[in-house]
Amino acid sequence: MTTPMVKAEGVHKSFGAAHILKGIDLEVAPREVFCLIGPSGSGKSTFLRCINHLEQINAGRLSVDGELVGYRQKGDRLYELKDSEVALQRREIGMVFQRFNLFPHMTALENVMEAPIQVKGEAKAVARARAEKLLDRVGLADKAKNYPTQLSGGQQQRVAIARALAMEPKLMLFDEPTSALDPELVGDVLDVMRGLAEDGMTMIVVTHEMGFAREVGDALVFMDDGVVVESGHPRDVLGNPQQDRTKSFLSKVL
Repeated sequence: MTTPMVKAEGVHKSFGAAHILKGIDLEVAPREVFCLIGPSGSGKSTFLRCINHLEQINAGRLSVDGELVGYRQKGDRLYELKDSEVALQRREIGMVFQRFNLFPHMTALENVMEAPIQVKGEAKAVARARAEKLLDRVGLADKAKNYPTQLSGGQQQRVAIARALAMEPKLMLFDEPTSALDPELVGDVLDVMRGLAEDGMTMIVVTHEMGFAREVGDALVFMDDGVVVESGHPRDVLGNPQQDRTKSFLSKVL
């Protein structure tokens, strides 16, 4: 049996009295494009942030490539890892946010080079060569010397994807990567993500782009109120939903 790239078992997350995740169980296979859909506030983004321990889970287990995230098991108890150990785990998980979070004082090229140099101690020449290739891959080779303010939102998001890829992650997380973009800029970002899927990158994508989920996704989960309501192949869930809550949601977005 192949080890799942991501495995969630009974994952719970609360913020004070607000119970956001209420026992999430799911598996993401290596090389799979796994799409998460659902209304705002359903827990999708929180779950994504738990995968790289930006948020600590309150109960359950979450593992990436067979390794517990944020914790070590000793006997039947879990102990939280040190910050330095969590940072090592995060190096292998790329994340792209709604807002691009680029360093405004750095060029596109410098943004992509920064993490390998600072986190991995990579030589500048090596980091630069990879950054140039990645900017070319996302269609921005001619924007290497531009600062974020000189780029459109779609271009900034593609730089953010290149920056995440620069760490050579085994898993990419996308948190509604097109939601902050003008409609005509969405296609360029989705094209880059399609290319990653074709190259076999394991991806978890929180998205409102149902066409992308149907066309590129291998698996889809509909979440609402902190639980998985329905899951299956995207074409099946989107084309023939079984649960009333799924039908109601899709009737408003399709």
